[in-house]
Amino acid sequence: MYSYSLGNFQYNNYSIGRLPMTSSVQKNAQTQQTSFTSNPSNVSFMQYSSELRTQLVSKEEIKKYNELSAILDKETKKNLNYLLKSGILLNTDSNDKSTTLDNLYKIATFQRAQGLNNEVILRDTIQILTQPHVVTQQFGNIPNQYKEQVASLAKGDNPNVEHSGTCPAASIEFSLAQKHPAEFARFAEGLSSPEMSVTKNISLNNLADNTLDAIWLLNAFEIPYEAKDFNNAKLKLAPDKNAIVRAHIQTVDRDNQERSAVDVLMQSTFMQVGSQQSYDSLTDRRFGKFNQNDKGLIEFEKTFTESVVGDKNTISVTYQTIDENAKLVGYETDFDTMKKQIKEALDMGENVIIGYTQVDNTNTVVNGHEITIIGMKTDKNGKVTFVCHDTDDGMSKPVEYSEDYLLPKIHHAGLPQKVAEKGMTTKENWVEGLRAYKEMKKAA
Repeated sequence: MYSYSLGNFQYNNYSIGRLPMTSSVQKNAQTQQTSFTSNPSNVSFMQYSSELRTQLVSKEEIKKYNELSAILDKETKKNLNYLLKSGILLNTDSNDKSTTLDNLYKIATFQRAQGLNNEVILRDTIQILTQPHVVTQQFGNIPNQYKEQVASLAKGDNPNVEHSGTCPAASIEFSLAQKHPAEFARFAEGLSSPEMSVTKNISLNNLADNTLDAIWLLNAFEIPYEAKDFNNAKLKLAPDKNAIVRAHIQTVDRDNQERSAVDVLMQSTFMQVGSQQSYDSLTDRRFGKFNQNDKGLIEFEKTFTESVVGDKNTISVTYQTIDENAKLVGYETDFDTMKKQIKEALDMGENVIIGYTQVDNTNTVVNGHEITIIGMKTDKNGKVTFVCHDTDDGMSKPVEYSEDYLLPKIHHAGLPQKVAEKGMTTKENWVEGLRAYKEMKKAA
């Protein structure tokens, strides 16, 4: 289940990831950042629910590992060995209990979708699993030889994306890679296969308390599904039809700090889930019934997507009070409560994806952005520093923000149900989403 609980600002006017940072806001944010050195050991925040295995046991495992090693370049082979020694390679925390190794082997040996390359998808997947902080939302340029084709497919819309609105999807991708590596590899394999889709079994009570409400949500978001019984459903998740064009371009013409082909496919799929199957990878625009804007996802959509991908009870807790003129006028709770809730979620082994606002000199919200809190540090004076991943900062490493800087900016946070419901009155998110939709229809 995922719910709104406080406040009334739902990003109907300011979609998450809709606008780029202004130069002054960007400069202010950069002065607050302290980055870590980028290396595989920084994946120390990962916690897995499945048993940790670091040694190949069966003949099949040894065979798969040796075959992968034989086709990898030196750096990727080193990363594969790291995945083994850290327990990531033999992790089984996937929807079908397949290991990371199983899915990497499929990527290497089974046909990929037309325009994709086995070795590139394999390398990119291993790189992300070794260092999830390389996940970015930065679109690549369109090379001259593809401009005519892309322009034709874009049908007059601008395909030159300077600032993407995929931060919610990229944040979900990052957490999937960091927390559930076998499932991430399974997604990478399925989405890059000729079928370009992946199936996922979910518990309907992770969407709503009532089965009929959960089914309503799946229908409202236009997710292809098969209801197996009153408690479970099998979903089919896929990128939009133009994602393969972007993925191919990133396969053959990827520059430094741009998205990988795997990033393209993951983010397109998650944007499709949240936007009611209306996303276009060429233009980074979306449509759909719940959002009047054509960029990003609103809070309701983002939380639904996070719940589906993670198959978990996620509740979106709103901290800021935004009036009808999109002005920040206060907070629904104190900062100590915010810190406590985030810490409880982290202690449970969960990342916390937050949406923060940027305001102008009149305190009017001008933009929203999603980042992921992966850790907290407390100094001798009790001051907290948040360790975060930002998919839009151009750095492949974690960054730190002081509590004085970050807490006032947090509009909402996706928290586990057990954390969010303590001492709070919550309303199911789908109810709020439906209300907002009806109001939007009336206004139109």
